Amino acid sequence: MLSKPRPNYLAGYSPSLVAQVNQAIQQGTFGALLKSRYPLAHKVRTDGALYEFVSALKNQHLRNTQSLSRIEFDSKLQTLRNALGTHTTISRVQGGKLKAKRELRVASLFKEMPEAFLRMIVVHELAHLKEREHNKAFYQLCRHMEPEYAQLEFELRAYLTYLDAGGVPLWSATEGINPPVI
Repeated sequence: MLSKPRPNYLAGYSPSLVAQVNQAIQQGTFGALLKSRYPLAHKVRTDGALYEFVSALKNQHLRNTQSLSRIEFDSKLQTLRNALGTHTTISRVQGGKLKAKRELRVASLFKEMPEAFLRMIVVHELAHLKEREHNKAFYQLCRHMEPEYAQLEFELRAYLTYLDAGGVPLWSATEGINPPVI
């Protein structure tokens, strides 16, 4: 049986930058460096909280685009579709009319990441509401909604490389949540 090739999350970056990331991973310093930049995971844990998070960003930057009918975390997304987030348009017949509904799904692994990484993937998917292709206008829109978009995308890709190399997750879903007072 053929094994699935490992994804190259840092494809397209300069070889010297990729070498720096790989060296930090091999030396065991990468996790501490990233954790110092982003000490805590966000508190968006449910689909309802994700809906509010995405809606706030959409309303701030893309008020004139069609509303999203469904926004949710998807546990199968990264494994099955090799994607961290998706945006889809589903056409359904309702009565005598054809209705288009838009959905946004975010890989469940984002439940255990810093807010900056969640915001980056949401901005990416929201930008697809206006720009279908990954072109210059698409990335300009991403940077308009999140000025640190390019840096966040690189750091996220480096973190995924770290995890793929056997690194332990740096954040947990229960991090920063206060236990109940008895």
